[in-house]
Amino acid sequence: MTLVVGMGCQRGCDVDTLLALFETALAEGGIERTRITALASIERKRHEPGLLALAQRLNLPFACFSAAQLAPYEDRLSHKSDVVFAHTGCYGIAESAALALAEHLGNVPSRLLITRRTSAQATFALACAG
Repeated sequence: MTLVVGMGCQRGCDVDTLLALFETALAEGGIERTRITALASIERKRHEPGLLALAQRLNLPFACFSAAQLAPYEDRLSHKSDVVFAHTGCYGIAESAALALAEHLGNVPSRLLITRRTSAQATFALACAG
């Protein structure tokens, strides 16, 4: 089974904040960190230092998608944010990025295992394929 974490964050969010959300959400879902295949986000976060540091610390590949690539997942989101849409062109980053990458890697339809979790500066979601 392919397990992918999608994350979004405010500009400048540090790696420790992201890691805390990542670990808390996985623990609540009963998922071991070692089962995660990759991290995903939106294209505009491709160079975000905290996300890059998180991927490096966890030794996971990090993939990013354009808003247009994330848009088809809109009807599968647990939460749609008009604010996020106004800034990015898609209604949810963490969930849609997780769904997109899980589907891409697994070559089968994906689904959310852990819906959107948030901290003050970041969002997390977990999707699976297979």
